[in-house]
Amino acid sequence: MNPMTEHLKKADLAIIARWVATVSGDVLENTSVVIDAGRIIDILPVAQLESRYRPDSSIQLPEHVLMPGLINLHTHAAMSLLRGFADDLPLMTWLEQHIWPAEKQALSERFVRDGTLLGCAEMLAGGVTCFSDMYFYPQAAAEAIIQSGMRANLGLVVLEFPTAYASDADDYLLKGLEARDSWRSNPLLTTSLAPHAPYTVENRSFEKIMTYAEQLGLGIHTHLHETVGEIAQSLEKYKVRPIQRLAQLGVLGPGLIAAHCVHVDEREMELLAEFGCHVAHCQTSNLKLASGIAPIVDLMQRGVGVGIGTDGAASNNRMDIFAEMRLAALLAKGITGNAAALSARTVLEMATINAARALGLDDKIGTIEIGKFADLTAVRIADPELLPCFDPISHLVYVTGREHVTHTWVAGELKYQKLKGQDGVYANIEPAELKEIVTVWHSRLTQHQ
Repeated sequence: MNPMTEHLKKADLAIIARWVATVSGDVLENTSVVIDAGRIIDILPVAQLESRYRPDSSIQLPEHVLMPGLINLHTHAAMSLLRGFADDLPLMTWLEQHIWPAEKQALSERFVRDGTLLGCAEMLAGGVTCFSDMYFYPQAAAEAIIQSGMRANLGLVVLEFPTAYASDADDYLLKGLEARDSWRSNPLLTTSLAPHAPYTVENRSFEKIMTYAEQLGLGIHTHLHETVGEIAQSLEKYKVRPIQRLAQLGVLGPGLIAAHCVHVDEREMELLAEFGCHVAHCQTSNLKLASGIAPIVDLMQRGVGVGIGTDGAASNNRMDIFAEMRLAALLAKGITGNAAALSARTVLEMATINAARALGLDDKIGTIEIGKFADLTAVRIADPELLPCFDPISHLVYVTGREHVTHTWVAGELKYQKLKGQDGVYANIEPAELKEIVTVWHSRLTQHQ
């Protein structure tokens, strides 16, 4: 060993960036993020790196913003295979007459594994390092996620009606919990219980779900108050609105991620805040299915934690968190008449630390801080149409898109890279495999369209 370097600390990787958007504090300029064993061990000015560390490798990002990996708080990754399958239809028509019949014909472990891998590829290329999923055959989804190298929370879906996966609510629970045992030791995978929605799950099943959640320390992930129709149905059947029903059943709490929450009144917003619930804001899906626009500003003003989700590619057509961030900010301004309603910084927090907090992972990911996992995304701001850049955070929300992502790391491991003028390259996914998946399933699903 060179005596001149003996005093230097070892590290696996140093990322040297023009800007570092920590989310936990100010944007840092000309800064090095030092990584060892998957975690961030230091953040320091470039001038100090050589005198303190001896990294095995380093990467120079002179035109980039380094930011925490984005988190997709609500999606159905396997439904990537149904992208554009039944567009321009109301939610229940879309579900009952198109999506559910297609799933009845196609749903299988292979469908879920293939669709999830396709979804992981899309998200990694868009700077997403973690997502919260809800779908059938979670074991097959886990296999695809493990291959991709992403971080994910797998929701164990529960329904009352039969599918190819399970026969009734008890069977869904049993199969989901059995599948969970296969990935429990994987540090990149966590689990939640995912009753599909109050209109598809009975009280008895919710009670069982809550018992398991409390015993196993699992969160709850569900669709809630997405449409006016489900509220009317609940009033007719249960004599209360869905949120009030879930409050009575003990479902509301800090472990709850409620997707959508489009139609919530003052009291319901207060209940969500009082119980420390989290909301996954899926505005593109809500707009496309004409479900409405969630009162996100009102929810956040009351203290409700709000993250950003894409929903599945079948109801959004993209799993693009950059597009969702921009739309979230613009919708909030347009609805409230207040240009400061959701700032770029707030929206970036929604897509990172807020979502991490909802998943109970805020001590591990969501910001660039010493001790946290190096789940990171690099965005290149160099092309003429992106310049000048006065505020990197504003640029991330209003100017750049997923096409400007150049690197995506999960726990310090590079999982996606796109060099200038070249196609993106995945660490663990072959383009030929993705092409085959798309070709096979397009042919099969076209028969059922």
